[in-house]
Amino acid sequence: MLAAPGALVMLAFFVVPLGVVVAEAFTDGGAAFGRVFADVTFWRGLWGTLVLGATAPAFSLAVGFAVAWHLSGLPENLRTSLLFWISLPLTFSGLIVAYGFILAFGRAGFVTLSLVPLGSDPATFSGFLYSPIGLAFAYSYYLIPRVVLILLPVLVNFDRAQIAAAESLGAGRLRALFDVLVPQVMPSAVAAYCLVAAVAIGAYGTALALVGTQVSILPLILYSRISDTGADFPSAAALSVVLLALCTLVLAAGEFYASRREHRGSVL
Repeated sequence: MLAAPGALVMLAFFVVPLGVVVAEAFTDGGAAFGRVFADVTFWRGLWGTLVLGATAPAFSLAVGFAVAWHLSGLPENLRTSLLFWISLPLTFSGLIVAYGFILAFGRAGFVTLSLVPLGSDPATFSGFLYSPIGLAFAYSYYLIPRVVLILLPVLVNFDRAQIAAAESLGAGRLRALFDVLVPQVMPSAVAAYCLVAAVAIGAYGTALALVGTQVSILPLILYSRISDTGADFPSAAALSVVLLALCTLVLAAGEFYASRREHRGSVL
């Protein structure tokens, strides 16, 4: 009985819409998938999606790990206070994040204008924001907190005395970190990477507000197909199924790696 409301929400807002989309994709016998795969725009968007889904999470993982490592060594009260501010970006929608970056790094943004006395050209400096690099930079704003929230419990429970013991036995600082810390954090790090990669692959609000259709990624291609008059809805549904399958595959890879590492650790 307690699980019934959650099951009802899952059924109404995930299972049923997903079933409708899949049925729409196969209304013409699956020919919509053939039209999608034969379109050069799809392959260009797939490549752009994969690049964005690999670079933004990698940057977010590096920064998020450093932040989580620093927080893990702080007193609990201070760590909780800082974690509140770090988690705050997760409450914003993609459009708000995009407009915030425009106000900060756009042509008339306060960061852009503050660099003018140093000889910076506003048009040149703000140009990066509307490029794939700027899009990955904006994505990292709400990907980094997710990485921190996943890695922080692992790092808090990590006994730093292990690193001191390794150094006392002759290992260098970096060698001690790679041989002692990294193996224990790696399952959570891979899971965090795959999670934020799936978020980056499927997100479209920030990309739509920043770059419109200038950057070719699958969410924007899907948006353009369902927003145009007389759109091919079966092919749009097929494209959404492909995008969902891609996100599911990334998440499944992270879960599979983490479960294998946990199983191997329990056997050892």
